[in-house]
Amino acid sequence: MAELFGWTGLVLHIDLTTGAITREHPDPAAYRAYLGGKGLAGRYLRPHAAHEINDPDLPLLVFTGPLNATIAPTSGRGTIMSRSPLTGTVCDGSVGGHLATQLKRAGYDGLVITGQSPTPCGIEIIDGEARITPTDLWGAASDVVFDRLTSRLPKGASMACIGPAAENGSPLASILVDRRHAAGRGGLGMVMAAKNLKYFTVKGSGKVRVHDLQALKDAREEIFRLTAASPVLLGRHGFSRWGTGSLFDLMDARRMMPTDNFRKTRFENAGQLNAAAYKKRFSPHSHGCAGCHIRCKKIAADGRGLPEFEAMSHFTALINNTDMELVVEAGDLCNRLGLDAISAGATLGCLREITGRDFTPDTLLGGLREMAEGGDLGRGAVHLAETWGRPETAMAVKGLELPAYDPRGALGMSLAYAVSTRGGCHLRAYPISHEVLRKPVATDRFSFSGKARIIKIAEDMNAAVDSLTACKFTFFAAGLEEYAKAFTAVTGEAVTGFELLGIGERICYNERIMNAANGFDASDDDLPARFFTEPGTSGGGVDIKPIDRDDFLDARARYYHVRGLDENGLPTEAKARELGLEI
Repeated sequence: MAELFGWTGLVLHIDLTTGAITREHPDPAAYRAYLGGKGLAGRYLRPHAAHEINDPDLPLLVFTGPLNATIAPTSGRGTIMSRSPLTGTVCDGSVGGHLATQLKRAGYDGLVITGQSPTPCGIEIIDGEARITPTDLWGAASDVVFDRLTSRLPKGASMACIGPAAENGSPLASILVDRRHAAGRGGLGMVMAAKNLKYFTVKGSGKVRVHDLQALKDAREEIFRLTAASPVLLGRHGFSRWGTGSLFDLMDARRMMPTDNFRKTRFENAGQLNAAAYKKRFSPHSHGCAGCHIRCKKIAADGRGLPEFEAMSHFTALINNTDMELVVEAGDLCNRLGLDAISAGATLGCLREITGRDFTPDTLLGGLREMAEGGDLGRGAVHLAETWGRPETAMAVKGLELPAYDPRGALGMSLAYAVSTRGGCHLRAYPISHEVLRKPVATDRFSFSGKARIIKIAEDMNAAVDSLTACKFTFFAAGLEEYAKAFTAVTGEAVTGFELLGIGERICYNERIMNAANGFDASDDDLPARFFTEPGTSGGGVDIKPIDRDDFLDARARYYHVRGLDENGLPTEAKARELGLEI
């Protein structure tokens, strides 16, 4: 095998049915075609993407990228991927903490978990060695799991686990990593539970080979300079100081804050519940992923994690709650139970609209506990709304509940939600960057003009970012040009930013192929009817109108064209061949 830099050249396979632990040397061409992270995980998922969640052959994939465990900025993230129990789509989570760094230092580019253990178990990896071990932690909340594992594992080990929600069959179940980080969306925790796998841990002591350390230092310095000049990232009102909660006031001012289950777009009490209010009340300190200088997470003085922007919004405006302490309690409970906070808040918003009843602290926290017990509430907003005979109240795309950006206030966001391969996801293209934060170039948020191509390019870029792997937030300041320099320095593989974008296109198209194999087409690339028929909350010089459906459909058709899909949103053989893929 050719000498590799950046990559380790090893993927670890663990079959929980047979107990077999094997190691694979992937073809170096696969690294060049998919980079790592999200891309390489998608390559491994593709042959199994139509398997049912309980099929032992459906893999749970944990993949690093070529920049992990190097000094490249924000290089601590990794990818966890499988098929979503909630939506049936391809499902990946970019997850922080130290998991990807430790897996890389242990000598592996990825971990492929298949099979089903006959009894609850854990996986423990220390450097090149791995073992499957029985566990008595089944049923325990995540904090208990982390406490127990910390007491007996090597210092610095990274840990991932599921909570009761996954074990009880909730498709809202997340995978918690290092206490503070989650692969939350789409129910990846339920895939892990189906394998009777409660946790996996990794500790590595190796170093990653870098081709040109000085060139990497130069690229690192360039990225640091760009992020230092970014108000969004390191400015006095930026993520580093306030966390992602700094978006709270912006969404309020733009009249884009989903309120009363997306029936309104402005919450009159928002000014009392912003990031500054949390800082005053909870005196937080900053926390971040391995290799990150932005450190956007905020931890309260009492040790509880403070909510990210989406949870701040969904546990207040979406359900008409003004109790800040209750928001923190709800977020903390979601982590301990292993629930995705976005989907949990959105499902509560759906329930509130159906019943017409506000939540008390007891009923809100009780609702989250009910979700973790795996009943109707724990199956998500679409199932809940259909059960009550009110399907119009589920604010979801492809079954995935929408996050805290109302699409009527940013039409690129509306298109991005609709065409996302994961469902109602803001991170596939993150048009908030240019439509609200005005980075890298401001666009008219009330126009579809140019948005089809912008969304396609942004999806390709973010796919490359999640495969390198790096943090999307850094790209408010730096770009693929700078990260191409870091990639080339690490791997010795000369590449341009434009070529990285092309790899991202291949990765996105591969996901489209997987979704098509599971029956998804243009009928699924759509929004809830409410956004086309009801206005948002206008005022303050901002008019929030319903989305013009003809304009939306025209933008979607243009997206299909630039993405190389047919008129029904399906992959074509010609485009697949062009990208080195097969249908």
